[in-house]
Amino acid sequence: MLQEHAKLLALLKETDEVTGRKKLQKLVYIAKRLKQPFQEKFQFHMYGPYSEELTLQMEEMAQASFIQETHEQKGGYYQYRYSLTPAGEEFLDAAMPEGAGLDAELLETLNERSAKFLELVSTVLYFDQLPKEEVKAKVYKLKARQNYSDEDIDEAYAFIDALRKR
Repeated sequence: MLQEHAKLLALLKETDEVTGRKKLQKLVYIAKRLKQPFQEKFQFHMYGPYSEELTLQMEEMAQASFIQETHEQKGGYYQYRYSLTPAGEEFLDAAMPEGAGLDAELLETLNERSAKFLELVSTVLYFDQLPKEEVKAKVYKLKARQNYSDEDIDEAYAFIDALRKR
C-alpha cells in the first residue's frame, strides 16, 4: 500500500507540481495505460476515468504532510495544486531508494498539457478497444459540454501514438 503512495510522491517529484484534481486523475490514468507502474483502479465518471483510490491516497498524503495541497478560488470553483513536501521527499527516499521506475519525460509531457486535453486523451484511451468512429461518437455524446472537434480527437489519437512510440 505505501509503495503506491510512494509512486504518487515520485510523480510529484518528477513534475514539480500538478495543477488540478482532474488533471492529476488523468495524468495517472494515462501514465498507467502507457505501462507506468500505477495500480489504482479507474472507472468512467463525469470527467472521464476516475479513481476513488487515487483521491483517498492524495488525501492521506496531505494529512501526513507528504504533499502540499493548496487551493485558490477561480471564478466559481477552487483550483488545487499538488507538490511534494520535504517530509514527502524523505518518505519517498526511504520507501523507494532505487526510485519508482517512472518515465520522467512522459510525466513532464503529460503535465505540460491542459486538463481539458488530458480529459479527451484519457477518454479515448478508456474506449480504445472500439473502432475510432465509435470512440468519436462516444466522445461527442459523453463530452458534449466540452465541444471537442474532429481535429481535437485526431490530435488526441496522434498524441497517444507519439507517446506509445517513445
